[in-house]
Amino acid sequence: MAGSGNSGIDPELVISHKFPESLHTYTERDAAIYALGVGACTKDAIDDKELKYVYHQDGQEFIQVLPTFSTLFTVGIPSQMEQLPGLLFDPRLLLHGQQYIEVYKPLPSHGCILNKTTIAGLHDKGKAAVLEVEIVSYEKESGERLCMNRLSIYLRGAGGFSKSSQPYSYSSNRSNQSAFPKIPKSQPFAVYEECTHASQALLYRLSGDYNPLHSDPKFAESAGFSRPILHGLCTLGFAVRTIIKCICGGDQNTIKSVSGRFLLHVYPGETLITEMWLEGLRVIYQVKVKERNRAVLFGFVDLDRLSSSL
Repeated sequence: MAGSGNSGIDPELVISHKFPESLHTYTERDAAIYALGVGACTKDAIDDKELKYVYHQDGQEFIQVLPTFSTLFTVGIPSQMEQLPGLLFDPRLLLHGQQYIEVYKPLPSHGCILNKTTIAGLHDKGKAAVLEVEIVSYEKESGERLCMNRLSIYLRGAGGFSKSSQPYSYSSNRSNQSAFPKIPKSQPFAVYEECTHASQALLYRLSGDYNPLHSDPKFAESAGFSRPILHGLCTLGFAVRTIIKCICGGDQNTIKSVSGRFLLHVYPGETLITEMWLEGLRVIYQVKVKERNRAVLFGFVDLDRLSSSL
């Protein structure tokens, strides 16, 4: 309950924390492994809309990079939260609630990225706290801004730190973004069905997220799951890749921004059904697991233009 004083959070210490700048270096191999990890070429190894993410198709000098590859720049953030001054919580109760991405220019096929991290929001939800972390990424050599990621981290059991009856809520000016739209009641503009592999999480973890929840059966069982689950950002990668294929004519550079809210876990090997509604230059999407008929992810993708093939 807000104001109970039972939480180990000191909000002023949290929001005033200054993160050190960090570097993230990657190669074409890393970009290709990521693309395979989010299902590129799973249905068709010579798909002309996806082969470019893993191979120098048609003599292209470099492979192309999916916009959601930038989420790898944030992989270490949840573990860093444990060392954040003024923030005490049980790491077993941490949930990744939302991810927001802004794309400023296409990601290079390889490079050294400079990341600048800030606290963008902190909210007392009574029984939980929500922490928003923002990472702006620059090409180190040129200094050009490439993208921004903002993730919302849900800390169960960490709420109740407000010192007054009004629940504490802080948002930086930068953290204002479009509210999540409701899923339309109309028929989707497009629907795409795709199976994940039983080893999908083991492949995706090679991109840097080694949380044992996604690989260790005993750890997953202790967390309440019957077996290891798929990374939420992997499911997001599947969804955005599907939108690029079905709505964007295979052109990943039409993506301006991506928002995703994680609703439920996915087990590797389950079938993902992505439903897409086109409203102007916005794609509203929802991902369901076919075997359980449950929604696991929803959100929207904003485009800078529509494909001529629509």
